[in-house]
Amino acid sequence: MRDTDAALVKAFRQSSPYVNLHRGSTFVVMLGGEAIDQDNFPNIISDIALLTSLGIRLVIVFGARPQIDRGLEEAGLENVFHKHARVTDEHSFRIIKDVCGGLQMDIMARLSMGLINTPMQNARINVVTGNFVTAQPLGVDEGVDYQHSGRVRRIHTDTIHHQLANGATVLISPIGFSVTGESFNLSSEELARRLAIELKATKLIGFCSQHGVLDEEGMAIPELFPEQAEEHLQRLLADGDTLSGTARYLRAAISSCRSGVPRSHLVSYKEDGALIQELFTRDGLGTQLVSQSAEQARQARIDDIGGILDLIRPLEEEGILVRRSREQLEMEVDQFTIIEKDGAIIGCAALYPFPDEAMAEMACVAIHHDYRRGSRGDMLLHKVEDQARKRGMSKLFILTTRSIHWFRERGFEPVDVSALPMGKQALYNYQRRSKIMMKDLVNR
Repeated sequence: MRDTDAALVKAFRQSSPYVNLHRGSTFVVMLGGEAIDQDNFPNIISDIALLTSLGIRLVIVFGARPQIDRGLEEAGLENVFHKHARVTDEHSFRIIKDVCGGLQMDIMARLSMGLINTPMQNARINVVTGNFVTAQPLGVDEGVDYQHSGRVRRIHTDTIHHQLANGATVLISPIGFSVTGESFNLSSEELARRLAIELKATKLIGFCSQHGVLDEEGMAIPELFPEQAEEHLQRLLADGDTLSGTARYLRAAISSCRSGVPRSHLVSYKEDGALIQELFTRDGLGTQLVSQSAEQARQARIDDIGGILDLIRPLEEEGILVRRSREQLEMEVDQFTIIEKDGAIIGCAALYPFPDEAMAEMACVAIHHDYRRGSRGDMLLHKVEDQARKRGMSKLFILTTRSIHWFRERGFEPVDVSALPMGKQALYNYQRRSKIMMKDLVNR
């Protein structure tokens, strides 16, 4: 046997345990616009086709940042960002929809190839797209209206699982649709993160220009825990690297791992075969993140103040929450409910009663950005509602600038300032223009 043939046989045999392990698993592939731009992209498509032929269920999320930037520039429109999120006005959104629609068609066309003497021969991949993601607007921040930029509101997991069970590969565009019939420009990393978590995917896979997360000697780090990955991410952000494939993927991967996704992988989009080597060889070629842990919801104690401050300070700096001093928190700690995970506070909410009007405010609601799943928000809301009822409150209200749709879905209705307790009316900040939502707790 020739040496090349022997090497092929050896590699094939060594890959068989991974083929058996991955068959029937669900992978979410985060395909950034930078990867699509590469000459190596046809090889990535071929490798994705190979994964489907091995019985792996694939959900592909594609991004389009560089393509959108070029499209806007060619149209003479400015790329506008606020806090690293794109501001999408009506004119820009028309360009963005054209770009994303074109990319979606291009990816589907490549996945539909079947030329003889190519890796795609006899692949016959059934690619399905659709309105699998419900979106909602980002809203207004510091007076900046994000307009058609949105965030993920809901993933229709049952529909996606049904398509995967029927042998389809699901392709997700960074354009989402709202219950009001609008469409929004979404972050591809947020999409990939939410999909991986809510589909209970076995893996989240992303691409970057390097071989993964590199150490000081420029070598890929084979495995990281989320805490270690967080340190690398903070170094990237400190260097001003906020939008690279590595930084964006790490944000998604850290959150996914902490939310129960067993493995998250980062590989190079420049290296031919990097995806296959990472998934089907013993040593891999990129970086993988792994983690699992448990959590609980409980009443806050005085020694939780530091953790609560660490949780809410970033939201206060973004203007999402009203700033609270440490002294104020110490006096009000009994009003707080927290979610604790491995000794860290990852969620909190406070209940402020107005007994004369039998009303209460749910305030200072925060979930750590790495753990923002619907179940944790619901957990806090249920705890606060139970506390309000036990105190004899008949109505619960919130003031929010970002989460209007989320609260409306849970029974809150918009009201005017005049519906607030008199003490709260006097404190209402007209400059923040917070939306007021109220829920009737009686007979619920």
